[in-house]
Amino acid sequence: MSAAEAFYAAHAAAAADARDDAHDDDDDGLWTPGAARALARLESAFRVPKQKLHEIVKHFAKEMDRGLAAPNQTLKMIPSFVVNLPKGSETGTYLALDLGGSNFRVCEVTLEGAGSSGAVSNVRMRQRKYVVSDDLKTGRGTDLFDFFADCVREFLVENGIHATDPAHNELVLGFTFSFPCSQTAINKGALMHWTKGFTASGVEGQDPVQLLQDAFHRKQLRVRVASLVNDTVGTLVAHAYQDPSTHLGIILGTGTNAAYVERIDRIPKWDGPIPASGKMIVNTEWGAFDQEGVVLPLTSYDSVLDRQSAHPHLQTYEKMVSGLYLGEVMRLVLADLASTGELFRGVSSTVLTTPYSIDTALMSRIERDHSAELADVRVVLEDLISIPKTSAEDRRIVKRVAELIGTRSARLAAAGVAAIVSKINRLDDCTVAIDGSLFEHYPHYANRMRDALREIVGIAADNILLVQARDGSGQGAALIAALADA
Repeated sequence: MSAAEAFYAAHAAAAADARDDAHDDDDDGLWTPGAARALARLESAFRVPKQKLHEIVKHFAKEMDRGLAAPNQTLKMIPSFVVNLPKGSETGTYLALDLGGSNFRVCEVTLEGAGSSGAVSNVRMRQRKYVVSDDLKTGRGTDLFDFFADCVREFLVENGIHATDPAHNELVLGFTFSFPCSQTAINKGALMHWTKGFTASGVEGQDPVQLLQDAFHRKQLRVRVASLVNDTVGTLVAHAYQDPSTHLGIILGTGTNAAYVERIDRIPKWDGPIPASGKMIVNTEWGAFDQEGVVLPLTSYDSVLDRQSAHPHLQTYEKMVSGLYLGEVMRLVLADLASTGELFRGVSSTVLTTPYSIDTALMSRIERDHSAELADVRVVLEDLISIPKTSAEDRRIVKRVAELIGTRSARLAAAGVAAIVSKINRLDDCTVAIDGSLFEHYPHYANRMRDALREIVGIAADNILLVQARDGSGQGAALIAALADA
């Protein structure tokens, strides 16, 4: 019997002794035997023990080396052509266009250099967020990029910025395009493949910079795209503008990815000129880690999600970590428990059987409920997911499922961080800039990452600072445009 099985079995036995009847609404906080068995099974499936974390870190390092040595590996390890971090003295006004997952932003970023103390660099930013419809995500690429150009035009008009008048200087823009691209210059690349639900035609294999520039020309906008930036690279650069100890940039939101500063002599596949800095920011594209299924602890629910996704057998790590998928994993678990009668007395709902009807925001809400009767969990289940009636035990099971899935995500993300920090020998001092709603808003996520880091690297975890870097991808795109335009 596993530790989890023993734990839940003991609580089930105590519950049986404590109750004179089996009426669920009289739940006294202990598990019934059926619930204990279900939870022990789930605990075993979703737990990532210390030994497994070390196995993941070891395999991650091997995959990084393979990606740095040759193209077309599982971890793409893409050179970003960003060879310098900002000094904090950069000034000027630049545009940034930030396409991540569910949201798209147009930003005007004003770099003001160091403040009066000389210690902190200042940034002012105006921005507007837009939503990319499913029709645009899955339609024609030209329509998608025309939409981007229309949004830029609208933003400029709203803010009184001239972009069509030849009498005014051409505007310079940094393009954050958070999809796997093989870059051949700071402002040139090719989309390898779409991720995060995008399938727009005529874009894969093409240069997104040129597609955007063509759209600007069609709309008669005098905007020049100076840089192609992954959001992780932008996050790293933006935070380094204020903190020179920043060596990693990570996205933990709708999707997930990481970039870090690597020595150029440790990138065997690099055949370009050697930069004076001797360094290069590398975009790992870590969402694809272990899609061969060597080391990640996949469950049957992960396998179902993968088969039913827009990109089967790709982005395995991302599907276990990122916000786009966590709610769907939870839905699959709850639907399964309902189908076996282990939850909701075997009653389901149309919402519960609809793919992606439970999002990560609902999981966050469930985990935040610390009331004795889990009243808000009841609201989520009965009012939003349309389960007719839930018992106290049902609600406690649902909350524990959310905790297991959320904790697994954080621990797997920490393993990736530990692998990179160890590889670049920064265990003595490293700031990790993290952007994304998952890290920022999901309850206990950051602390769960820190706990896992301590299990992996011991006391050195105290030297690894996990720092929230809001809007890093937009600011970073503008900074990289400034560096490229210098």
